[in-house]
Amino acid sequence: MQIPYNAVERPDTGLYNAKLGIWLFLASEVMLFGALFSSLVLLRVNATTWPHGWEILNVPLATVNTIVLISSSVTMVMSWASLLEKNFAKFRRYLGGTILFAFVFLVIKAFEYGAKFEHGLLPSTSNFFATYFTMTGLHGLHVIGGIIVNIYLWGPGSKMWTTDPARFINRIEVAGLYWHFVDLVWIFLFPILYLL
Repeated sequence: MQIPYNAVERPDTGLYNAKLGIWLFLASEVMLFGALFSSLVLLRVNATTWPHGWEILNVPLATVNTIVLISSSVTMVMSWASLLEKNFAKFRRYLGGTILFAFVFLVIKAFEYGAKFEHGLLPSTSNFFATYFTMTGLHGLHVIGGIIVNIYLWGPGSKMWTTDPARFINRIEVAGLYWHFVDLVWIFLFPILYLL
């Protein structure tokens, strides 16, 4: 049996199907990152020595990346709000800004990784770097996934605006929920890895 797409809220869940689907997907992502955060806590508590992130990681670059990601969440919300105002040109500017911020985040992260590799700091160096590269690398893959979805919605996927605007607005909302989750994960990663 195929579950039909609907652009209106279902009476049984209060959500349209795509929104219910993204919440279920995000619940699985919370479990994934929750397991990684729990592993980090267990490793850190049981380690005889554990470095402070601010001593070996680039806190200023990570701070800039935090500002970049928070800004990208703002532009994501504004792109959705622009569609509610029926202003497609404004939507494209804001979603384009979200995509640009995401690329800036990845470029900064690449510089940070490059500096670590130049100094011989690899995942095999220590448990700290193993968890650092695993968690930030997985987060980076989620950023790349968000970029791919947002580029599609900004480009060829935006044709739906003319044929089924309610459904397109829902797609942007669902993509926004995913993007806010990516931002939220970084907001936890930043203090735990860089500041503690």
